Amino acid sequence: MPRNRTIILLSVGHGCVDVYQGAVAALVPFFIAERSYTYAAASGVVLAASLLSSVAQPLFGALTDRWAMPWLLPLSTILGGLGIACSGITGSYPMTLAFVAVSGIGVAAYHPESARVARIASGGSHAGMGWFSLGGNLGFAVAPILVAAVVASGGLRLTPLLVVPALAGSVLCLPVLRALRPTTGAGSDTPRWIGTDDRASFGRLSLAVVCRGIAFAGLSTFLALYAPQRTGGGTSAGTAALVVLYLGGAVGTVLGGNLAGRWDRVTVVRWSYVVSIAAVAGVVLVPGPAFYLFVALTSAGLYIPFSLQITLGQDYLPTRVGTASGITLGLTVSVGGLVSPLIGGVADAISLQVALAPLILMPALSWLLFRTLPEPAPPRR
Repeated sequence: MPRNRTIILLSVGHGCVDVYQGAVAALVPFFIAERSYTYAAASGVVLAASLLSSVAQPLFGALTDRWAMPWLLPLSTILGGLGIACSGITGSYPMTLAFVAVSGIGVAAYHPESARVARIASGGSHAGMGWFSLGGNLGFAVAPILVAAVVASGGLRLTPLLVVPALAGSVLCLPVLRALRPTTGAGSDTPRWIGTDDRASFGRLSLAVVCRGIAFAGLSTFLALYAPQRTGGGTSAGTAALVVLYLGGAVGTVLGGNLAGRWDRVTVVRWSYVVSIAAVAGVVLVPGPAFYLFVALTSAGLYIPFSLQITLGQDYLPTRVGTASGITLGLTVSVGGLVSPLIGGVADAISLQVALAPLILMPALSWLLFRTLPEPAPPRR
């Protein structure tokens, strides 16, 4: 199979999985409206999706460093879809948390192995990993539209229809795995990259991505509720804000790959976080139509580093590509969801604006951490 076609299929499959990460935040307003959840209770749903995912992600990464497990791709895709599909059919809050947690485990199992396969398929190129990441960003962008189309018309009881992307994504995995079987299958001579692990730099990178994840998770969880307050619109204003946040991520990912072709990755990421500081401040503080402009700038600023941080992590840990992918692509993103209940508690006690204000500091911390990071030399295959 031609390399470009393989990357495209992996990218679309990635989107079919990340629909379910975006769907959790998109479902929050419907849980509040239909089940009268408080901000804290609704953010607990996001926590459920993130908590087990945070624990499982590095474990799956370590496993894929030892054994090739390409069969995880279709299986984890189905698991991610089933969890979200079942989350709306029970009125029980604990069962809702359990189903969303199952989805989180599916997402956790998918990312380390898929990033390893994408690195093999792309030959380690930044552009190839950028296209792979783009698929996930588009999945996030489609999620609020898909959820609104399904749930707004018939309520949470229609969430089983949300399993369709998972079925499509699992099918799309199969031709890729057949084409790459000599290099991804169990017992195969899996391509290795030669280099020396820089664990100190990888640790600082991981902390920077955690701060980025906190900012993104906090905004994505509450943006649909905050947008009507800032713009005077209704539910559609919240859905539109989420679409802008996620769709801008697709633009940011492609832009990041292009900018990294002109400057080194660390420099591009540093400047992106500088832009993000002002953009997040605008989202929190500026009312009216300009709110959407700042959402778009925030999305681009937080997503330009996304695929670059994945390849940086893999280059800092060339002998532990699965672990590096599990942490930079999944764990540090999931950790962001762990702070959502704290934000929700402050919003219930004071206001949503006060609760979101500390997110302005997160890209600033990421920028500070990146100031000390070197640009690693690409490892030899």
